[in-house]
Amino acid sequence: MTAIRIEDAKVLIVGGSSGMGLALATSLLEEGASVTIAGRSKDRLAAARHHLADHPKLETRAIDISREEEVAALFRNSGPIDHIVSTAADIEGAYQLLPSLELAAAQRVVESKFYGPLLLAKHGAAHLLPSGSITYTSGIAAYRPAARGSVVAAVNAALEGLVRALAVELAPIRINAVSPGWVDTPIWSLVAGDAKQATLDAMAERLPAGRVGRPDDIADAIRFLIGNGFTTGTILHVEGGHRLV
Repeated sequence: MTAIRIEDAKVLIVGGSSGMGLALATSLLEEGASVTIAGRSKDRLAAARHHLADHPKLETRAIDISREEEVAALFRNSGPIDHIVSTAADIEGAYQLLPSLELAAAQRVVESKFYGPLLLAKHGAAHLLPSGSITYTSGIAAYRPAARGSVVAAVNAALEGLVRALAVELAPIRINAVSPGWVDTPIWSLVAGDAKQATLDAMAERLPAGRVGRPDDIADAIRFLIGNGFTTGTILHVEGGHRLV
C-alpha cells in the first residue's frame, strides 16, 4: 500500500499552539504540508508562529470550537481540506473529587473534547477530500480512571464512541483517535501544579516503556493515522504500556 502523501496537503490542527499539536505542526511543515493552527488564545497562537519561524505555509486562526458559529465560519471559505486534527482540551478545574467538582468545569471538558470535535466533523466533513481524515485525541483516563478524574475519563470514552460512529457515517473519510498516556505537556501544570515533575517521574518508574511520553511520540502516531489509508474507526494507544500496569 502506498502511504498518503503529505507534501502540499492542507491540514487543520485545532489545539496546535502547544504540546502535541505544535509537535505535529512542526513535523507536517517539515514534510511540505500547508498547516493551519487554530486555538482560542491569540497569545499562544503568536508564540506558536514565532516557534515555527513564521513558516510561509503556516496560518493561524483564533477560534473557540465549542461555539458552532465560529466553527462554521472557520470552514465557510476554506476550500478543500485534506486532514483535520484536534488535540484541544480544556480541563482546568476538572480534576477534582466529586464534592469539589464545579459543573462549569465539567462542561468545559465536554465542550472542548466532545462537542468541539463533533462540530469539527459536522462543518468540516463537507470540505474534506474522499481520501481525507479526521483525527482526535482521547486518553488513558478512559481505561485507567483515577480519583479526581471522573469527568475526563467519561469524556474520553464518549469521544472514542463518536470516532466509531463517524467512521461509519462519514465513510470513506477516515475517522480515528490517538489515545495518549501520560505525556509531558503544559497541561500537567493544571493537573499536578508544583508536583508536576515528581508526578511524571513516579509514573515513568511504573511504565514498561520506562518513561512518560513526549509530544513527538503522539505527533508521530497522529501522522501514521493521517497517512494510512486503510485505518479508520480505530483508537491507537500510545501510552508506554500504561494499560498493562
